[in-house]
Amino acid sequence: MSKKHPYVGMPDYQFWKNEQAITQPELFDPITNISFKIGKNDSVVTAGSCFAQHVAKYLSNSGFTFSVTEFAHPIIPPEIAAKFNYGVFTARYGNIYTARQLKQLLDRAYGFFEPIESVWLTKENYFVDPFRPQIQEGGFVSEAELIMDRHVHYAAVRKAIESMSVFVFTLGLTESWIDVRDGAIFPLAPGVAGGVFTEAHFAFKNFEVGEIVEDMQSSIDFIRARNPNAKFVITVSPVPLNATAIDRHVFVSTTYSKAVLRVAAEKICNDNDLCDYFPSFEIITSPYARGRYYGPDCREVTESGVNHVMSVFLKQYGEFIGPDRNDATNKDVEAAQQHIENMESLMSVLCDEEQITNQ
Repeated sequence: MSKKHPYVGMPDYQFWKNEQAITQPELFDPITNISFKIGKNDSVVTAGSCFAQHVAKYLSNSGFTFSVTEFAHPIIPPEIAAKFNYGVFTARYGNIYTARQLKQLLDRAYGFFEPIESVWLTKENYFVDPFRPQIQEGGFVSEAELIMDRHVHYAAVRKAIESMSVFVFTLGLTESWIDVRDGAIFPLAPGVAGGVFTEAHFAFKNFEVGEIVEDMQSSIDFIRARNPNAKFVITVSPVPLNATAIDRHVFVSTTYSKAVLRVAAEKICNDNDLCDYFPSFEIITSPYARGRYYGPDCREVTESGVNHVMSVFLKQYGEFIGPDRNDATNKDVEAAQQHIENMESLMSVLCDEEQITNQ
């Protein structure tokens, strides 16, 4: 017998009215299918925007094997090492806001791209890396020190790529700044945290869906050529733009950016095996949350919001929490949350974009 209409018999999660989060927002979990689990011994590498730093910190304190390949000298106290951004991500690459940045990082680390802009000076005459402008508090004291640190950094990137089991990457922005001479993409416009902005050399770039998909596919292919077993989790940052270079309201630019990134993420995950989209953006921005996951500035994600995102991640991907996705229950959520209690100290993140309004 044929069904009365195509929606008959579909599961509850396909109907808005059946979502339990309408009355119990803390139970919202929009994941219905995952491609793999992450075991305790699987090496997890993270990279991406400011929000990705929350993911990195929670993973390292929640039972996963968070990979760190770039370390401070053993004599440096942990609190000082943290100020110099060791352990914030797997390697000390800082925020990678765009897919093009990721692609070019891989090319630079493996010697396939040497940008024209190699070193920037700060107002205080210290040296900064144009592609990691805030990675070293105060900057480097000499160009030689910066270049030596860069070689160490590239080795750490190569080690991360070739040894990881899972790569979690958070797409953050579409807006960026490009060197028109060689196509190099910067996380900040020249002049914000170093260097000098000149219209003859630098231009604004707002990436489109096709460009982001092409860059992400290039990066996935690049990584799998060196690590065939690598799996991927792609997310979109829920943090709105701090500023827009386009003459329109920053919220309009934010909605464009997030929509483009979300579509690009969907495309890239559909086109690649063992490459999942994780809905951190949806969890934070959904109507079920009723805005409670943003701080007083309506931009920064609160601790409770990050807690919710990571509880879902642990429940779904943590092989050590449940043997099968369908076994996940509210008890699983509670068990996952126990891993991430009392973590207020982990909420501090480095965000290059904040410097745009700190001049």
